[in-house]
Amino acid sequence: MALLVEKPADINDESSEEQVFNFNSWERSNRLSLMFMKITITNNIKTSLPQNTNALEYLKAVEDRFKCADKSLAGTIMAELTTMKYDGSRGVQEHILNMSDKAAKLATLGMKVDESFLVQFILNSLPAQFGPFKIHYNTNKDKWSLNELTNMCVQEEVRLRGEGRPTALAVTQVAMKKRGKAKKYPPKKASGPGENSQAHGNNGFTVKVSPKV
Repeated sequence: MALLVEKPADINDESSEEQVFNFNSWERSNRLSLMFMKITITNNIKTSLPQNTNALEYLKAVEDRFKCADKSLAGTIMAELTTMKYDGSRGVQEHILNMSDKAAKLATLGMKVDESFLVQFILNSLPAQFGPFKIHYNTNKDKWSLNELTNMCVQEEVRLRGEGRPTALAVTQVAMKKRGKAKKYPPKKASGPGENSQAHGNNGFTVKVSPKV
């Protein structure tokens, strides 16, 4: 009642029984609504909201608070969508579905991403191995839909794997392994007691000892 009906006028000695009943009902509904909202809202959000004794005004303050949060979230998702890169850790189809999911989240936040823009974002996220594939798309007069692009990318990925070309992630992992691999040297052979030379390992120098005459 407190969220749907405006607060009735204050009662006085001249108020009718109906007016008194409506006022008391509204006051009870308003008190319970405020109590319920404050119990269910987390403390970090609750402390940033203005103290209000009207349930409807308190609910509007919550709505305004989350509008600002939605703007920040939309900016974060847009930045992720425009900078995502396919690293080969998952299939290209799953990568495209992930980008499509981010575009759908933006649409729920009031920022609809046109399908042609999403297709271009996906193409920009593909690694150098897909270079000829992207050239083919750019030189083609027809524009692909999202489903067509997904099918074409899956076929291209299968073709690249058939040619034995490693994915972007595999190349990175191999390079890191080579870079972090320690060089192993064969152990130095100790000099025998009867040899003419004696090795001293403190400074890495070899001192030759002349035989006694």
